[in-house]
Amino acid sequence: MGQLGYFSIGSLDGFIADPSGDFSWAEPDEEVHQYANDQLLGVDLHLYGRRTYELMTVWETDLSFAAANRLYAEFAERWVDADKIVYSSTLEEPVTRRTRLERTFDPEAVRALKDSTPGDLMIAGPTLAGQALRAGLVDVVDQVLLPIVIGGGLPMYPAGLRLDLELMDERRFAGGAVAVRHRVVGPAQATRSTAG
Repeated sequence: MGQLGYFSIGSLDGFIADPSGDFSWAEPDEEVHQYANDQLLGVDLHLYGRRTYELMTVWETDLSFAAANRLYAEFAERWVDADKIVYSSTLEEPVTRRTRLERTFDPEAVRALKDSTPGDLMIAGPTLAGQALRAGLVDVVDQVLLPIVIGGGLPMYPAGLRLDLELMDERRFAGGAVAVRHRVVGPAQATRSTAG
């Protein structure tokens, strides 16, 4: 039985892209990239929404990009070797191997995947991860927080979500980034608005 982990790299104030959709500021340095590569060890299945999947396809479809350096090549090899599911009502067909298209996100089907997948599962992209978090499917949340505040944009977590977490591990990087890994210990809850 595999665990489902949500991995993200974002700003200290909790965003993965700025209001214009730019995330070039989040490009990892070598040390953080190696950490991201290591997170793929033991992952047998990746879950993506359409936008995140389309960003990730470069690891298989652009061989010159994937071969640009040792870290890229290592990440590409691990990514290509894992199975992938992309959830989209508009994507015509996947462009990568070992990829299945699902039209809707079905929490019960994902629960069955967790039971049947020998290794771990990883979900990426805050929109799809938000659905999995709300459904109580995510076991581990792994974030790399970069030393930048961008003030708004695409948040790592959906608004109104509360999660009870237990710190499992933390790591500081020379460039100022911090990785924190938490176990989800309580069911997702909707927060109440205090606005009057």
